Order: sequence, then C-alpha cells, then structure tokens
Amino acid sequence: MGGTVGLKGTDGPELLDRAKALGAVPRSEDRAVVALAQLSRLGDALEILTYGGPMGEAATVAAGLSPTVVGNSASPVSTSADTMEAARTLAGSAVNLLMFAGGDGTARDVYDAIGTTVTCLGIPAGVKIQSAVYATSPAGAGKIAASFLARGSDRTRHAEVMDIDEDDYRREILSSRLYGYLEIPDAGDRLQSRKAASAPSEQSAQQAIAAEVIELMNDDCFYIVGPGTTCRTLMEQLKVDSSLLGVDLTRGRKLIGKDLSEHEILETIDRADCCLVLTPIGGQGFLLGRGNQQISPEVIRRVGRDKIMILATMGKIALLGGRPLLVDTGDAECDGYLSGYYRVVTGFREATVYRVVAGL
Repeated sequence: MGGTVGLKGTDGPELLDRAKALGAVPRSEDRAVVALAQLSRLGDALEILTYGGPMGEAATVAAGLSPTVVGNSASPVSTSADTMEAARTLAGSAVNLLMFAGGDGTARDVYDAIGTTVTCLGIPAGVKIQSAVYATSPAGAGKIAASFLARGSDRTRHAEVMDIDEDDYRREILSSRLYGYLEIPDAGDRLQSRKAASAPSEQSAQQAIAAEVIELMNDDCFYIVGPGTTCRTLMEQLKVDSSLLGVDLTRGRKLIGKDLSEHEILETIDRADCCLVLTPIGGQGFLLGRGNQQISPEVIRRVGRDKIMILATMGKIALLGGRPLLVDTGDAECDGYLSGYYRVVTGFREATVYRVVAGL
C-alpha cells in the first residue's frame, strides 16, 4: 500500500497510518477481485471459504462469487495475527488451495501459520515481492487457481518465502533471507521467480551501461531513475547522492529530487520533456510493478512509451532464459500500452532488443 508514496511497504500499524496520511490507497482487495473473477468458470464445482469483510468476503462477492464465511477479524483493521488465524482456520477446513493477497510479509505470516500443510498461492499486491510463491499478476493467479482446482490438485512444488527487514530497506540496506517454503501449484512461467542478486562480476558491465547513458543525456530533459544496482551505478557515475531502493529525479546530469513519491514526481516534471530509466529485477524480470510503484500508470502515460530507457547487463538478460520482461502496474490498459519490443542498453555502444509483456 505504501509503494506510490515511497514508503516501500506498510508492515506495522504506524506505517499504515502514515501511508494513509500521505494519500495511499489499499490495493489488495482490487487485485484479489481480478484474480477471483477468473474462478467463475468453475461454476457449481467451486466452493469458496473465506474470512469476513476485507479479509476475503468483500473481494469474493465483488468478483461475483458466493463464499462461506468461516471467521472474522478481531478488529476493524486486520493484523498479521488475523492473517495467521485465518490461514489456520482455512487449513483446518481441508481446502484444496489457499489464496492470499499481499507481499512478502503476508507470505511469511501464512508460512508461520501452516507451513507446507496446504497448497497455497499468492496474489501479488505488495510493494516488495521477492518470494517465489506469487503469480506474476492477479489475473495469472486466478488462471493458475482455476486450472489447478479443475485438474484435481495433482502438481505442486515447494517455493521460497523470502523476507527483508523493512526498516533496513528504508535505510537503503537490502538483505534478503530465506524464511521458509510454501507448497504451491507447479504453474511454470505464470509464477514469478524469487529475486536474484547482481553478481559482483556485473559491476564493470554496469559501469559501461552508465557511460553509455550519460553520453546520451540531454541537459533540458528530466530523467526519472528507478531503483536497482544498475541504475545506482549510473547515479554514482554522475557523482550525485541517490537512493538504491527509491525513485530519483535528475535534470540532465544534476539531481533534482531523491526517493520521490508518485505525487512529487508528477508535480516536478509537470509538462517538461522527460525520460524514464529502468532496470528489471534480476531473476524475476519485472520492469514495473515490483518495488517501484511510485512510477504509476499516470507517470508512465505522462512520460510516454517511447521515452522509456531500459538498462540491463547481458548476464541479467541471460538469467531470464528467454522469458520476457514483465509489467504489472495494476492498470490493464497501461500494461497493454507498455507491451512490445524495446531497445535495452547492455553496455557502452551495445544494445539488444527485448520483449516486454503484461504479467502472464
């Protein structure tokens, strides 16, 4: 929920209140509705059990389905304790598949509650999602669930639940750790991979990419620079103070703003000429929609598709194994607008062409 306002997550009630004060709006329920709508084709063969109100019932009804409510949150604003209690209750009801919407913190809560006793599937709705238990998009989660339930729940595998410390994350310290495993449907490319860190050997390639971008920069253009080590190398070569995990803004080669929110970006660029500089998440291939929600559909439309500059080392491209780069902005029209082929800067005077698609 805190992504567009630059909070990098909302674990804990204080951060949730701060996000709301900054104008953030909840997104889990809307994304859950998109996923659940895919289940309608199962008809009367489907039975849905859920917790009440915002913990599942509202999204299920909004998706046109009729759930059986098996419990309710103890307070109007649900907590991780409610998530764990709901997971235990549903697991105890012998469900074939337990779906949950959120990010890495939610996956961790589900793991703490039920381990690998029930097959689970995450609907991506968090800011930081490094765990491999989520589908690449909400619609993809619904398609996986419908197929899995229709064929009799026969193919599953263990997938990593990863987690990072949000306080460290806000201090520009990113240290992921394996927290555990959940049992998930084996659905191939519809499932996102866990994030892969950049190898130390990538540094020279990142510096070559930075040199190419700096040579292309125009002093009159605003550059919205996304998170990631490749983009961070660019900012280091510009000799400006930047954020590793936030979204920064330069005018030409000079820093204008650091770790900006969606509102701050739009307010600053106004009607000026601007360019969006992005690097995909290693291993996952996500270009937009994971950890950079400040770059919203409104920002993307303001910049324009032809002003997006993608930076990636050949090692990062090779790690995708031919899979396309992904976007999941929460706006299907924007995802469709972004889909297509792009020039990707891979070094100094080096580039390749690569395909970008909406989350599968």
